[in-house]
Order: sequence, then C-alpha cells, then structure tokens
Amino acid sequence: MAELSERISSGPSQSAAEAEASRLNQSMLEFMFGTQRMMFEELMFVSDAMMERTRTEMHLLTEFVAKMAGAHSVKDVRTLCQECGQHQLDFFRRDSERLFKHGERMIATTSNLINGRSLN
Repeated sequence: MAELSERISSGPSQSAAEAEASRLNQSMLEFMFGTQRMMFEELMFVSDAMMERTRTEMHLLTEFVAKMAGAHSVKDVRTLCQECGQHQLDFFRRDSERLFKHGERMIATTSNLINGRSLN
C-alpha cells in the first residue's frame, strides 16, 4: 500500500522529468543535425572554392602563356610580367576577402548553432 501511494505521489514529478529529458533529447538532436548540415555545407563550399580557384589559375596561366608567345622584346616580357604579377595580386586580394567573409559567416553560424538558434 505504501508503494502505491509513493507511485502516485511521484507520478507528476516523474512526468516532468520525462518531459525535460524529452526536451533535452530534442535539443541534442537538433544540435547534431545542425552540426551535420553545417559540415556538409562547409564541404560543399570547399569543393566549390577549390574548383573556382583551379579554373581561375588555369585562366591566368593560359593568358600568361598567350601573352608570352606574343612578346617580341625584353621590354614586352618585363611589361608582361608586371601585368601578370598585378593580376595575381588582385586575384589573391579577392580570394582573401572572400575567405574572410566566409570565416565571418562560419563564426556566426557556429555561434547560432551553439546558442540553439536556427541555422537559416
């Protein structure tokens, strides 16, 4: 009889504990899915960035070879090297800016994920 009265008295607190456990499990599940989605998006970004960088480097190399074939004097070669060097510096600047912006976005996304907000 005492057991029955203990079960009845512990019923609501046990129900609250189960609800809290369920809420924590849901929160952990959302965190894990968010982390998985963030990692997948990062892999996609890295593969796209590598492909774009390769394409740009091939374009710059092709342009350099074509201009080098058209150079007929030392002065032309020097001018060509200066122009290509400037193109490389511009490319490096744009690439660095893009990566810094991506880093800022990743920090914000990670912060939102840790704080429990939606990734969208």
